[in-house]
Amino acid sequence: MEENTLKDTPIIKLIDAVTARARFGALLKSLEKQNTRFLISRRGKPKAVILSIEDYLKNFLKKPSILAKMQTDAEKAGLNLISDEEIIVEVENSRRKS
Repeated sequence: MEENTLKDTPIIKLIDAVTARARFGALLKSLEKQNTRFLISRRGKPKAVILSIEDYLKNFLKKPSILAKMQTDAEKAGLNLISDEEIIVEVENSRRKS
């Protein structure tokens, strides 16, 4: 069973739409470094939520948790940066060696 710590519990920060637009880059950095969600309001009414992809995969996307973890780990390792062409070349090279 997974232990739930305070670090696992997201921090929800309220922010108005104008500030969110002006500080969007800083919001993205906060998503990456902290477990933060932003509740965006317009004229005092909640309109949207911004959260990290890791938070989304873990808490909202209905896929097996092991698959979500594998995807997140692969992205952290930079495996999502390999192009389709590089993958094809790698597979072809591997087949030639077999």
